Amino acid sequence: MKGGILYANFVTTVSPNHADEALYDDGAFGLGRALKDHQDRFRGVLNGVDYEAWNPQADPYLPAHYAAGSIERKTQNKKALRDRFWLRDSDGPVVAYVGRLDDQKGMHLVHHALFYTLARRGQFVLIGDAHYHDGITSHFWHLKDYLNANPDCHLEIGYREDLAHLVYAGADLLVVPSMFEPCGLAPLIAMRYGTVPVVRATGGMTDTVFDYDYSRRPPAERNGYVFHHTDSQAVESALGRALRLWSARPREFSQLAANCMRADYSWARAGQEYLDIYQHIRHK
Repeated sequence: MKGGILYANFVTTVSPNHADEALYDDGAFGLGRALKDHQDRFRGVLNGVDYEAWNPQADPYLPAHYAAGSIERKTQNKKALRDRFWLRDSDGPVVAYVGRLDDQKGMHLVHHALFYTLARRGQFVLIGDAHYHDGITSHFWHLKDYLNANPDCHLEIGYREDLAHLVYAGADLLVVPSMFEPCGLAPLIAMRYGTVPVVRATGGMTDTVFDYDYSRRPPAERNGYVFHHTDSQAVESALGRALRLWSARPREFSQLAANCMRADYSWARAGQEYLDIYQHIRHK
């Protein structure tokens, strides 16, 4: 890898903030000096999402299609999600996690977010992709057995494309409490479906999720909730604010969800950045 950095015409990673973490923090895993020596040809280019594959206006896995201007139709997918996962009819929010069962993903915080949501009369669904059987996977299998009869929770161990689409469309909030995350595609997909992300400020999620209460961005560009530390109080600080907005000010929450859908994280912008890099290499 170091040789690749030294001899490459240009080096990229999958988000601007991850490039900064590699240069100035511990995100380079020992390659920071090599990157600093060649930082004039090192850049983070944010990954994109395939907006044809992930499109709530035409998604074949959804019972109801919708857009930012018809976001109220999202509730039909929420009902379908409850029916599919045997959850009771409820007037509460649905919080979701979609991703690997892996230490990197902050699974201790996912565990905490699950019980925090249930304690506040919400519902929680999880699709956990387990590539191999380890302590975390065993823990969530036991948790699935423990919560099997709970009408407000469903844990699906193993990834299924159709279920992932339904969860993104039917949930109100998505938790992404990663320990590190070079890009973070899950919150980008969630925003495409008007599902508000609750993320830890790491890697590319710093470039894409802007806190509803504290961001300096204009209100129309705020699209989620952000926390910084890796303890249970940190995830509560963000998830609690999101749940309060959902219950106390539903109209504002709907506007926040629409903000998410209007954000553009397609490959169009990223593609142009790569073209700019190739032009830079050619002219050099």
